[in-house]
Amino acid sequence: MALFPAFAGLSSGNSNNEKQSKELDWLSNQSFSTDDALSLHQRATEPEPQNAEISLPAVQNQKHRSEDEEYVKTKKRKKKEKKKKQKKQKKRSRAASESSGCESDTVYPSDLLKQATDPCRQEEKELVSGSFVWLDDLQTPTDRPFCIDRKADPANWEYKSLYRADIARYRRKGSSALGLNPKTQSVSWAEPGAGKKAGRKGDRQPERYYSRRARQLLGSRALPARPAVPGPGGGLAAAHFIPVPSCAEEEGRAGPQGPSWVNPLGVYDPSTSLWLQGKGPPEHEKQQDERPPGTAGDGSVASQLAARVEDFNRRLRENPSDTPTWLKFVRFQDELTGGAGSFAGLEGEADGRRKSLRMTLEKKVSILERAVESNPTSVELKLARLQLCQELWEPAALLKEWKKLVFLHPNDGQLWRRYLLFSQSQFSTFSVSKVNGVYGKCLSTLASVEDGCMLSHPAQPGTEETMLAIFLQQCHFLRQAGHSEKAVSLFQAMLDFTFFKPDSVRELHTRQQVEFFEPFWDSGEPRVGEKGARGWKAWMHQQERGGWLVPNDPDDDDEDDEEDSSEVKDKTRPKWRIWLDVEASRESNNWLPWRPDKSKGQTEEDCEDPDRQVLFDDIGPSMIRLSGPGIRFQLVCSFLHFLGLPGESGYRGPSWSSLLDDTSLLEQGPDAERLLTSGQLRDAGVSPVGHMTTLGGARRQTGLCKPGEEFVHHVLQQISPLCSQQEKALLSLYWIQYEKLKVMKCVQSTNKKRLRSQGKRSKKLAKRLLKEEENRNNLALWREYAHLEWLLGNLEEARKVFDTAMALGMARGLRDPALCHLCLLYAQLEVEEARGASPCTSSPAVHALTKLAEGGAYSPFTGQVLPVAILKARKCYEQAFQTALDRRAGSTHAGKGSRVAELAGCFALFQYLTMGVEAADKVFGQALERLEASLDPEGEATSDPSAWGPPSELETLSLMQSLLLQHHTNTSVYPLRRLRETLTAALSRFPANPRLWQLYLQTEKRYHSAGRARRFFHAVTKSSQSVVPRLFAICAEQKRKELVSAVVRADYYGEVFSTMPENGLSHRVRALYEYAVASEHGAHCPLLWRMYLSFLVSEGNSERGRGIFYKALQEIPWVKGLYMDAVQLFPDRVQEFLDLMTEKELRLRAPMEEVDILLED
Repeated sequence: MALFPAFAGLSSGNSNNEKQSKELDWLSNQSFSTDDALSLHQRATEPEPQNAEISLPAVQNQKHRSEDEEYVKTKKRKKKEKKKKQKKQKKRSRAASESSGCESDTVYPSDLLKQATDPCRQEEKELVSGSFVWLDDLQTPTDRPFCIDRKADPANWEYKSLYRADIARYRRKGSSALGLNPKTQSVSWAEPGAGKKAGRKGDRQPERYYSRRARQLLGSRALPARPAVPGPGGGLAAAHFIPVPSCAEEEGRAGPQGPSWVNPLGVYDPSTSLWLQGKGPPEHEKQQDERPPGTAGDGSVASQLAARVEDFNRRLRENPSDTPTWLKFVRFQDELTGGAGSFAGLEGEADGRRKSLRMTLEKKVSILERAVESNPTSVELKLARLQLCQELWEPAALLKEWKKLVFLHPNDGQLWRRYLLFSQSQFSTFSVSKVNGVYGKCLSTLASVEDGCMLSHPAQPGTEETMLAIFLQQCHFLRQAGHSEKAVSLFQAMLDFTFFKPDSVRELHTRQQVEFFEPFWDSGEPRVGEKGARGWKAWMHQQERGGWLVPNDPDDDDEDDEEDSSEVKDKTRPKWRIWLDVEASRESNNWLPWRPDKSKGQTEEDCEDPDRQVLFDDIGPSMIRLSGPGIRFQLVCSFLHFLGLPGESGYRGPSWSSLLDDTSLLEQGPDAERLLTSGQLRDAGVSPVGHMTTLGGARRQTGLCKPGEEFVHHVLQQISPLCSQQEKALLSLYWIQYEKLKVMKCVQSTNKKRLRSQGKRSKKLAKRLLKEEENRNNLALWREYAHLEWLLGNLEEARKVFDTAMALGMARGLRDPALCHLCLLYAQLEVEEARGASPCTSSPAVHALTKLAEGGAYSPFTGQVLPVAILKARKCYEQAFQTALDRRAGSTHAGKGSRVAELAGCFALFQYLTMGVEAADKVFGQALERLEASLDPEGEATSDPSAWGPPSELETLSLMQSLLLQHHTNTSVYPLRRLRETLTAALSRFPANPRLWQLYLQTEKRYHSAGRARRFFHAVTKSSQSVVPRLFAICAEQKRKELVSAVVRADYYGEVFSTMPENGLSHRVRALYEYAVASEHGAHCPLLWRMYLSFLVSEGNSERGRGIFYKALQEIPWVKGLYMDAVQLFPDRVQEFLDLMTEKELRLRAPMEEVDILLED
């Protein structure tokens, strides 16, 4: 038989053609049989007869079986790897599908032949066919009444049912049991393969409202919806919009114009006529014509951003020397990247955000480089460029650029301040000696510029004030690094160099004066603050005559030895705790520089701690010359503030945020019983010398140590004779306020023994100051002494002092601010003493205020105040108040005599006691309105925000008004709305006032809803550069979290709290911390970083806390308190932190080896 049937005739019929048959022999197949081929063909094409005897349950099982087989085939098709075993399983599934009547698959004759001849296949087929028949329905008995289930379904055993709907459909992810690891275990309720099918169809997953696309859609401006104009077939009644016909002017402008010399026939349109004249269209029409569709004018965010970019480019192209516009364009890049359209950054997760941020930074740097090319002398642009390059460049390259910049502009004081802050915040290159040398170089360079020695760079206005600010910054840098001895020596040398300068060297340059000053410093003579100090001038005169002998004044050091011997009080405590106690003890007792006592035969080699000795090389380059009397007195006040004395002046402005390291700025709120007088003493948030502790640790003492107190007394006694009469009175005032502050802290500590001893010393000092001839008529000292007696509980004695003082100055009347301040304090103390009693006209406060307005002879309170006297006093107050406001409006600056804050306070308190709170609030409102109108906006804008000085009258009046409203709210029923409005208005204008923020927190903590306070905090922090609003925003959230935690952990049944639990506060506080430390001034605030570190550890997140500690080291590596906090929070790494302090040259007073020796002893 031929292999192909078409050639069958060639092998059977033609015997004569043997030659051809031989040639085509390869087409014949002797093993092929035609009958077999026909039988196989019939078996493949004829359908199998269906079994009519199969029962209904068997049919259902067959359907379930076919569905399961289809699911198995679908599951196998999804697999990408195709191995030999899978191919065999597919062939078996095809064979099983043939038995169920499936005709879709291809049947090969060779497979049928194998099945027919293979006995195992026949047996398997019989078994499979038998699985669909019930045993009762069998006609004939069989030898095998069972079937083999090759694909068992465990769901039948698990759910005890054969119904498919009873089986839960889910997919397991992971191999372990549920509940052990939620990161790898979950339940997916989605249909199998649904995600891939949707992906193949091109459908997008629904986006959430916070996605980039949704935010861009919400931020876009909708297109104006214009109704469609009806067609020609539509009637007028059916139209929703009736178009207004165009005006004749528009028609004439749009159509051809009349005949002219360029358009004699009147057929050219206006644009063609202008082109023939050699002119272009108007500017606004050109911009509208050239505006591409979809990029401008369509109302979307992308079009608005494109228009602003075009505007910036045009303005900078026309005026490339406009520095503010360049900086605005740089800040605009953030808005441009976050907006919609082609300017937006990459959309994605963290990687895309990082790429977008880096792309924005590089774009900003390129813009600033172009700006610097156009303005090579602009320091502001160069500073902004270096600020951005901190995240792109290496520290070495950045330091090189900074040095180059200060070399090109050595006379710019603000640039030096930025460079110094950069130098001390670079952890990789930081060390105390290096940064101290940079400070010396800066001050010596600016001193040469001020002297006129540097001819190429003239001195800028305000160079002397800038030099003093840099000097104070250096002293606080050394204090925060632990080198208190060097900081105190700097102040001592500066006071000697300024106040005790010999007349023979005054005309020399600063460098030459320093050369003459060095022998005095190395001579061993007593310095400012030390006993027997006479000054540089007297020493130099005596040296010219032959010198003098220092008298032998033996000092008592027995107490110091006792303190040293009792440094370790409890040896059972942990070693790290003992180190903290010893370090804090030595910090508070040994902050003065060590000097050898020649009367005892001591030399420099006898010093146990060489770091307590200060050499001239450490302080000599920082000597500067201060010529003005005001700035010289500012130096004295700064030194007293450094030692812990209060005062009216303080560090003001965001540039001093690197000094904030005391939590008393946030914790010490106004006392509820002394609200009206709580604004008398101010806490600047800067720790005084000798009070460096951990963040949660309390101060060991109210004031300074015994040698420190003696040092303060000597400084005041030695400097006072060199000041003017007014400055001398201020020094006496600061001294007695310092004593009053120590008494207030003793009252708060409730230690009666300490209060009694401190009260005796303070009263003795106050009486001694009042006995001096120049202070007998000083009403400010009388006021403070009376307040001191009141705090000690001697009310009758205090009233006598007030009456005596008012009798002394009553002749001056309302024109004297000091008398007004004295009377105001007296009245406030009497109102506080009433403790909630309703205001009445017959009270000591009303009597004092009435006598002040009368201005006649003063008589003490006898029990009643005549109504006629009250009416006369009100008339006098109104006249004096209007006169003071008119005089203040006509003056260009606020002098001491033109102050109206004290008068306004007395008038408002008088109205409050006699008429009510509305009348008092009206007085404050009128005073604030007139003072705001009298301010010079230009002068206020150009004033230095980092200047040292007292608060303005507006700030004082706002605080008085808020305190009075708060007192009235606590003592009577009054809505809080007015108080809240007053506080928000005051804080919007003075966001760096901590007293106002403390009052605001006390007001808002009564409400459960924190949304209003959060919105206000956000608005203030967004508009202000100060760190104070951010600190109080964090403090408010932390207090709310503490309250919520107290509610959650309450164990008493029926205990009622004023709030309900709130979730997410920890995340909110952490977000506020991150937002604060990312700001320009918050990144260098020690208090902020220390609070952040303590918060994370208190939440139990020690690992993240360690990360924040090392992150803080990159910004504030000079703060010793940060290392001490780390020792307390992570005691297992004490040695690592101590080694780090030693490497960076921070002051380590108690090495761990010395602590081991103390423990052994």
